[in-house]
Amino acid sequence: MKYPAAFTPDQEAGGFVVTFRDIPEAITQGDTEVEALEMAADGLLTAMDFYFEDKRQVPLPSKAKKGERLIQLPLSVAAKVLLLNEMLEQQIRPTDLALRMDTTKQEVNRLIDLRHTTKIDRISEAMNALGKQIELSVA
Repeated sequence: MKYPAAFTPDQEAGGFVVTFRDIPEAITQGDTEVEALEMAADGLLTAMDFYFEDKRQVPLPSKAKKGERLIQLPLSVAAKVLLLNEMLEQQIRPTDLALRMDTTKQEVNRLIDLRHTTKIDRISEAMNALGKQIELSVA
């Protein structure tokens, strides 16, 4: 899951301001292009917290426009984004998903907690319980 980011030179302070069209909460900057790239990845990941805390749909990445760079979310975070979005789309509460998975509400809450390390297999099981599958590919 790669999000397009605009790297705009900061005429006053120097460096680059990084913004994401799809995730307006993600705004960061770096003094150099390399630092701006590192900060972009961190800023995108940090912005995901807002969606998860508020239980809001995370916008999926759009196609990059000319001049934009793609910033990738870690695979585990991308899987959790897909899970959260599917739960919200189907209006499935953690309690409901726990029943479908024959587990506890606490475990489901950990599945949609960005700070909790989760095995991808468990997220896949949760998606299966929602009638969906996670597929991986190499590009």
